[in-house]
Amino acid sequence: MASESTAQRRRLVVGNWKMYGSRQENTFLLADILAGWEPLAEVDVAICPSFIYLPQVAEALQGSAIAWGGQSLNPDDSGAFTGEVSGPMLADVNSRYVIVGHNERRRLRAETDQFVALQFVAAQRAGLIPILCVGESAEDRAAGNALAFITAQISAVINLAGIDAVARAVLAYEPIWAVGTGKTATPEQAAEVHAHIRQLFGERGEQLTIVYGGSVKANNAAQLFALADIDGALLGGASLNAEEFLAICRHANTAG
Repeated sequence: MASESTAQRRRLVVGNWKMYGSRQENTFLLADILAGWEPLAEVDVAICPSFIYLPQVAEALQGSAIAWGGQSLNPDDSGAFTGEVSGPMLADVNSRYVIVGHNERRRLRAETDQFVALQFVAAQRAGLIPILCVGESAEDRAAGNALAFITAQISAVINLAGIDAVARAVLAYEPIWAVGTGKTATPEQAAEVHAHIRQLFGERGEQLTIVYGGSVKANNAAQLFALADIDGALLGGASLNAEEFLAICRHANTAG
């Protein structure tokens, strides 16, 4: 059953810039976003750039209503881990969020459910809000295993962090087959998964923010945000275009 408590949950739109950008490109993009920004009473907004550009993004967004965060983190707070970034480092540049378990990290960097759970705990330990990504492959969906697969991903984090800790975070449903492919889950598919995730948390689920990611665009955002259990979006390519990004934020603000 779909939730009837969306008014009690904050909506969220997050731009994941992935490995795109340069100082010059970022300057123009951030300027365009800020120039077109309108007050959004119902939506929190954040941008997660490549680590090297976090100080630039933080400086540009300082004093605005837009937060920033990291795309991943190491489970350890410090240590001899060449090339890694820790939760305290992200907090040190005033990050609010960090993405954990993104399907590209799981697939390309072999990050397991157990490793993602450690990242989740490390993020909260540093005072960050984890955005826990879950989602199934085309093969799992075709085999009818989508909900079981997603349940296992979430359960690994609950088993380590506890259900209350996970309920305080943000979950992002990103069907692997829809990320960067131009395909989007149908409203029925997205609604089924979001409702299932919320039900895993019982009463706590009514307060859980669950966003959708997977080729969200300005032309399909309103339809997705109209669903009771979708509280916003985790954007990839759409966040690299100021007009598109702002339009999606506005759709989130007027949904419900």
